[in-house]
Amino acid sequence: MKKVGLKDIAEHVGVSIALVSYVLNGQAEQKQVSKGNAEKIKKAAEELNYRPNQIAKSLKMLKTHTIGLVVADINYRFSTGITRAIEAEAKKANYTVLFGSSNESGDTFEELVNALINRQVDGLILVPVENSQPQIRMLQKSGVPFVLLDRYFPEVQANYIALDNYKAAYDATTYLIKQGHKRIAFFNYQTTFYHLHQRNQGYLDALKDNGIEFKKHWLWQVNSGDRAGDIKFGLETILNHHEPCDAAFFATDTLAINGLKYLNKHNINVPGQLSVISFDESEAFELFYCPVTHLRQPLEQMGKAAVETLVGLIDHDKISRQVSLQSRLVLGKSCRE
Repeated sequence: MKKVGLKDIAEHVGVSIALVSYVLNGQAEQKQVSKGNAEKIKKAAEELNYRPNQIAKSLKMLKTHTIGLVVADINYRFSTGITRAIEAEAKKANYTVLFGSSNESGDTFEELVNALINRQVDGLILVPVENSQPQIRMLQKSGVPFVLLDRYFPEVQANYIALDNYKAAYDATTYLIKQGHKRIAFFNYQTTFYHLHQRNQGYLDALKDNGIEFKKHWLWQVNSGDRAGDIKFGLETILNHHEPCDAAFFATDTLAINGLKYLNKHNINVPGQLSVISFDESEAFELFYCPVTHLRQPLEQMGKAAVETLVGLIDHDKISRQVSLQSRLVLGKSCRE
């Protein structure tokens, strides 16, 4: 079966090939093609089952209309949620998303970025891994448009869309204090990530601003290699202390899941014996006997802002955008009222 081209449509309608090209490339109004001719051309393209040659179109326009996306771990709710949001927004802008998961590996992150560039994506949206500053700087030198998402490095001047992690942690801690809690533990990963350090600082400043003297054994830096073991030891310490903590704030959903498992296994009542707040939500929370109070990130807003910023970079070459969005505290039943 012969492949239908622009010439076939032009002969069918009785117009020039240029006119057909303008209409099918969305330039009818710009090139002042009459509405009558535009409708005839679109109808003929449909009747003749015309399929554009995307490769030739990409070479002509110097665009592939694809975006590369690298997330940290596709198994996490944040990653799946942000991927959906980016795909939906990219579709509106006529872009297709090619994505991969780094699984928090620096080598995998670098391989994915290189693979996507070799696929000639028009730009990249990246959730960087720990210590990936050298790759980000290399990208800047290469001239490939990119936007960092969720995580960024203050020492590297780049476009990013992230959460105001400091304020989120500050507000959640303040909420616990207003509920009457005086001894609040905070569980976070032992990491160099700036956004997680900001969560630590928000927690510490909220205690200070509310006249609560911080105790060293309240803040637990969890090793990702022994998450369950570190959380077990931390919870045992804060609960069996001569002044036991009355609340626990988990800096990520993965930490919260491990914490809830321990509390459930040892029949520690939430919120009777210990109030619990989580940063981010997880489907696993639905298996817990009471709804967990958590901070919800604006995934749709983040995805939209990331795509808009990247498309702007692709189309206009140079823009500078650093966006910090706000989270929302979703009240469950895991905190004492």
